[in-house]
Amino acid sequence: MKTLEQAELRVHSFESGGTVDGPGIRFVVFTQGCPLRCKYCHNPDTWNPKNGKAYPAKTLVNEILKYKTFMTFSKGGVTFSGGEPLVQKESLVPIFEKLKKEGVHIALDTAGTTNIDEVTKRVVELTDLVMLDVKHLDPAGHKNLTGMTNEKCFDFLKLLKEKNVRTWVRWVVVPGVNDTEEYAHQLAAFLKPYDNVELVEILPYHKSGVFKWKELGLNYELNHIKEPSHEIIEELASILESAHIKTLYA
Repeated sequence: MKTLEQAELRVHSFESGGTVDGPGIRFVVFTQGCPLRCKYCHNPDTWNPKNGKAYPAKTLVNEILKYKTFMTFSKGGVTFSGGEPLVQKESLVPIFEKLKKEGVHIALDTAGTTNIDEVTKRVVELTDLVMLDVKHLDPAGHKNLTGMTNEKCFDFLKLLKEKNVRTWVRWVVVPGVNDTEEYAHQLAAFLKPYDNVELVEILPYHKSGVFKWKELGLNYELNHIKEPSHEIIEELASILESAHIKTLYA
């Protein structure tokens, strides 16, 4: 594996006061590159792994550490999001190792779309909280929504259980795709064996990134879909809560 001095991370952007990317106030690193092509993606400009800016790993760590006192005071930390951070997992290892030594809480926002190898296992071991995007429970539904099936995501979830890593499952509720009571019951049953899953964060589908699709000349297929009502989100949450699964939603 690369050392901190050898590694670099290709970054799309930063956010120094994130409040929706894990507990507390967080420094968020949006990495470049993603193998998924989610139909509702609000950051399609992160897809191409050659775009963004390459940061030496040591420079990136020093930038994060500038906010260490603030993050500690707010019981926050750093979150690596994307894109898909695991596209650059070899570079994450030395970065995570250094941040771990500095006592920084590390969260990983991922869809788990990577092979389970020694690098993946090391990343997981160094992560304090994984926010895992479970796009769809059905392999065909997942492929229709993202361009890939969900085997890697589920293998990654199994690894998180094996390593006993604190996990939040993220569920983007897309009307007509995965917004039914039946789906909520299926999700509850699916998650029952995973005692490392602390909660399900329910995120209503939204169109805030559609302008990026237009700027990139991409066809946005979900224009006809309306955002789910707060009542629907509450109903879905109540199903999970009744199955003793904690939920988080706005």
